[in-house]
Amino acid sequence: MNSLISNLKKPLYLGIIVGIIGFALGLLWGWVIQPVKWVNADPSLLHQGYQDDFLRMSIESYGINGDKLKALERYDSLGESAQTILNSIKQTPGTLDVTLINQFSTLMATNAGLPTNQPESTSSGGTSAGQIGLILLAVILIFIVIYAVYRFLKPTSGKIATPAQQANQLSRQVEMTDYSAMGEETPMAQYVTTYVIGDDLFDDSFSIDSASGEFLGECGVGISETIGVGEPKKVSAFEIWMFDKNDIQTVTKVLMSEHTYNDPAAFQRLQSKGEPIEVSQGLKMTLETATLQMIASVTDIEYGEGALPENSFFNRVTLELAIWQKNSPIG
Repeated sequence: MNSLISNLKKPLYLGIIVGIIGFALGLLWGWVIQPVKWVNADPSLLHQGYQDDFLRMSIESYGINGDKLKALERYDSLGESAQTILNSIKQTPGTLDVTLINQFSTLMATNAGLPTNQPESTSSGGTSAGQIGLILLAVILIFIVIYAVYRFLKPTSGKIATPAQQANQLSRQVEMTDYSAMGEETPMAQYVTTYVIGDDLFDDSFSIDSASGEFLGECGVGISETIGVGEPKKVSAFEIWMFDKNDIQTVTKVLMSEHTYNDPAAFQRLQSKGEPIEVSQGLKMTLETATLQMIASVTDIEYGEGALPENSFFNRVTLELAIWQKNSPIG
């Protein structure tokens, strides 16, 4: 969810989303709320086959009522293609009387250029009360959506950020290790996760996928042990784990505070969850499964202070997880 919000705040992603919403609203407005309805469109807009039918009917009508003005008007309504269509009818008269066709053609040639009263092609401009209501409703909905997006994406400046928000900000500031610059193979995936005291539900997990998008497994970090009582929780140990879909077990290491690591009771209790490791700045831990390898690096730590023993719980911890796919399973 936090990743989604971060992406929405980027101009590119926000522009794409706003463009899609605008396009959808435009289609809704133009096709449903207030669609264009053409009235009295002239025959010049018809397909050529229908124009041919129209002129044939006009010739037949002229032969019946002899209305020269109406005949001229219908002929002119076909625009520049009128003469071409008339010539085509002369060559293939079909059921039309050839004499009538010639009379019609002579009339058109004799009276070419005379003004006629052609109906204008217009779009209906009338708007019903129901349409006005829909327009007002659409405008109100648009303003509501814009306001909701604004409130959703509004920066938290001036407000106290939650521990999870602080952690995300710290993670984004971390410059991940450039393994290729060190002459090593580039990881197939790299993640940064940060815990800040007060995030009592801290439990980050990440999908591990191949370059082709195939799901290979998952990895993550979560709270393993706390010390003392009261809120917020005082975290004294974390579980770092990796799951490999091609392996039968999940590999886990327990990252302990200095006090917890040196407390025999806590050490023994946590040892059952995974390999115990004492935290230190710059520490690197390797987790291996049948087909995956992960290096978890401690990039930043800060112990909390208070009535509890010294270096017993964490105020802040940042970890970098780098994952590679092994060339062959470990025997």
